[in-house]
Amino acid sequence: MSCLWSVFTKPWAGLPGAELGALVAGIGFAGAEIPVRDTAYVTPANAQRELPKFSSQLRTEGVEPISVASDLSEPVFAACAEAGVPMIRIMAELGPDGYAASVRRNREQLEQAVELTERYDVQVGVQPHHGRYVSSTLGVLQLLDGLPNHFKLVWDAAHDALAGDHPAVTLELGADRLGIVNLKNVHYTRTNGNWRTHFVEAEDGLSDWPAVFAALRQVNYNGPVCLTGQYSDPAVPVEERLRNDLHFAVTSAAQHPSRE
Repeated sequence: MSCLWSVFTKPWAGLPGAELGALVAGIGFAGAEIPVRDTAYVTPANAQRELPKFSSQLRTEGVEPISVASDLSEPVFAACAEAGVPMIRIMAELGPDGYAASVRRNREQLEQAVELTERYDVQVGVQPHHGRYVSSTLGVLQLLDGLPNHFKLVWDAAHDALAGDHPAVTLELGADRLGIVNLKNVHYTRTNGNWRTHFVEAEDGLSDWPAVFAALRQVNYNGPVCLTGQYSDPAVPVEERLRNDLHFAVTSAAQHPSRE
């Protein structure tokens, strides 16, 4: 299959664009998701000034920005439009008022963003996330139901597995909304009597990446595939793990070429 191999650059969030672009291109990536957060080089406060320059520096190194991980404030939309970044990725957080009330609140926030998506022609991608967020692909699809096409699903291999789902089911159901496919892997470990998530390399976790690519072939997906660089054990440099995982992903994808 054909896709844009990308990486979430959170592990190097403090690097300027030129240095970051050279680093991720050297690992083998041609796309990048940029964190636009208070802890990163580009922040929501400086995004309108910094993101266009930052994105241009990435492109000079052969790396195309696929999205930012940020919030839905108008300055971030404006910065993305100016920089040519097509999507803002978010997650749907759950509050102490419970799941149903939290979903209603998230839906209202998305509806309020409709005007901004149209004004700036920038998409909003919603990713499921284990824990205190809407955690399943199906929950995100329900949240997005009826919204304009600017609102996309960011499917995530690890969180889909943690939700007990299978890519053959969720990728088919989400195909019409599919904007980005995130790849990471995870299993549980028992620590102090409690089961905790432990993020691992491609072949070690609950998610079956070859099954992911088989499902992507069935829906004829050719968009960005983003490795998130999330690993719980810091003993091995993240760059080394990403090289291994990218090789495994490319090999898995080659077994499932896109249909003509």
